[in-house]
Amino acid sequence: MAPIPVTPRKLNGDERAVLEMVLAARFPGAEGLRAQLDACEVVAQWAEGSVSVDIEPTPAAVPAADAANGPVPAVGVVQGLPGGDPLEGEILVWVAGGYLSGIEYAWYGDDMPTHLPSTDRITIELE
Repeated sequence: MAPIPVTPRKLNGDERAVLEMVLAARFPGAEGLRAQLDACEVVAQWAEGSVSVDIEPTPAAVPAADAANGPVPAVGVVQGLPGGDPLEGEILVWVAGGYLSGIEYAWYGDDMPTHLPSTDRITIELE
C-alpha cells in the first residue's frame, strides 16, 4: 500500500519525543540524524489513521548524515500497560540517503494504535 501524502507539517510533540529518544542512542550516524530534527516535516502517513509516517528534512536545510539506509540500529521496544500484554510493539526510525525518512510503530495485536506511545513506556535496544 502506498503512503498517503499530507500537507507537509512540523513534527508533533509525540513524534519529536520518540525520535529524540531513539536518536539519543549511540550508533553510527546518530549525531548527524539528531541534527536534522528541527528541519524535519511529516510528508505522508502510511495508511488512513496510521501513526506511522514518512518524514524528511526541509530541502537543503541540513547535510546528510553518515548513516546506513534502512532502520537505525536502535529499536524502541514499547512496554504494555499494566494488566495487558507485556509488549505492545516497536518503534523503528528509518533512514534513506543519510536523511531521516520515517517513523514506524510496528504494533503487536489486532487494533491499530491511534497515537504513538509515551516515552516512559519505551526502552531502547541496540541491534
